[in-house]
Amino acid sequence: MDEPSVRAVGWARSLPMGGEVKAARDWAREHLNALGWTRTAPETADAVLLTVSELVTNAHSNAQLTLSRDDNCLHISVHDTSAELPARRSPGLEGTGGRGMLLVDALADEWESRPCPHGKSVTACFRGPRREKAPGAEAEH
Repeated sequence: MDEPSVRAVGWARSLPMGGEVKAARDWAREHLNALGWTRTAPETADAVLLTVSELVTNAHSNAQLTLSRDDNCLHISVHDTSAELPARRSPGLEGTGGRGMLLVDALADEWESRPCPHGKSVTACFRGPRREKAPGAEAEH
């Protein structure tokens, strides 16, 4: 039985907190440009960048930002040293916070958080532009 091979492409960056949200967004934008998403899927690229901003903003201490891509998704992961998992909250009409994970939930195709031995990891998945079939390729049935 032929098993599909594992293929993933990824990039990582450590971000000391304190004004690094713009640096995280700029770094992610470079990789989205390299993938062609800013040209072929600008709405998705914008959603990815807003999600990067929200996840990095919500990180409680030095964070590691990872972008990885497989055949299905671009995964944006932020790991920090806080064990407190994010949750969707009702921010209320007068609240100034509590909307971050609501935004991520609305923007990403999927997201999850999970505890890790030294904190937590929050990952959002974005399905990008569909890949074009090579000329002459047979359609799958």
